[in-house]
Amino acid sequence: MSTANIFLIIIGSVILAVAGAFLGLLYRGIDRKLVARMQARVGPPIIQPFRDVTKLFMKENIVPDGAVTWLYNAAPFLCLITSALLLLYIPLFGQTALLDTYGDLILILYLFIIPSLALVVGGFASSSPFATVGAQREMVMMMSYELPLAVVSITVAWVISHVTTANPFMLSTIAAYPVWNQVGPTGFIGVFLLLFTLMMVTPAEATKVPFDIAEAETELAGGVLVEYSGRNMGLFYLADGIKAFAIVSLIVALFFPYNLSPVFGIDVAWLAFIVDALFFLVKVFVLMFFSITLVRTSMARFKVSQASWIYIVVMSLIGLLGLVLIWLDFLV
Repeated sequence: MSTANIFLIIIGSVILAVAGAFLGLLYRGIDRKLVARMQARVGPPIIQPFRDVTKLFMKENIVPDGAVTWLYNAAPFLCLITSALLLLYIPLFGQTALLDTYGDLILILYLFIIPSLALVVGGFASSSPFATVGAQREMVMMMSYELPLAVVSITVAWVISHVTTANPFMLSTIAAYPVWNQVGPTGFIGVFLLLFTLMMVTPAEATKVPFDIAEAETELAGGVLVEYSGRNMGLFYLADGIKAFAIVSLIVALFFPYNLSPVFGIDVAWLAFIVDALFFLVKVFVLMFFSITLVRTSMARFKVSQASWIYIVVMSLIGLLGLVLIWLDFLV
């Protein structure tokens, strides 16, 4: 790799991290406003998350007595860095991922685990009993939703492998052969079930109600984050927004990798980029509304045993049913 390419990757990484943080916080503000309206409340202004982050970075960073200081302080940075790293491998704004040729869907699934592990490490390192319970819950949730997430990812790649010899786990390959176009009526239902499964995984990946069991303010006073404040809390806050944006962007990449510029025959590069980027943001907003906002407005927090059963049993079975329907479609 040339020096120029390395420089471009570094600059692109910074731009994507800033864009991901901005859009993550913006959606968080829109989400809070929509939830408030649906619950007949006024709600905070849309820019409130930006104010919250600014305030957190201005406050004192307190480390509790008994904490493993270096691990306690490292966890927020690890969470933020790995959350931002996801954006380098996921196609954004209708374009190919910045590091498309350096990683595939398998790598992305592994990267999604690390921010959750950082939360767990930070909780255990804080020496708080509330944080310890929250960290244990986060581990249970993490192990629970990984199975349906893996079922969906492998099934999509398996479908793509029937139409090309290219690596079916590469998101650029999946974008070139949209999964909806590769199946018949029965398989279409199967793909819809896979989409539903992945959308139900989204609230847990984003630690939102009803799957914010590791934080559970009314039970654990904040859970894994109970001892965090100041800059460290601000880093976790930013990472949360970026990760939520990343998981929904992954849904777009797997199931809706379509652009509008070819449909309208737009050949001008900058105009095509604007049209495709705006269309991408619309897709992200719609998916976020249905997978996060609507779900957390209409449901109360689950118990950890209930949430685990939903993912390990119900969502996994729905994903496997989708796989079976697609398999039957190929047989026909």
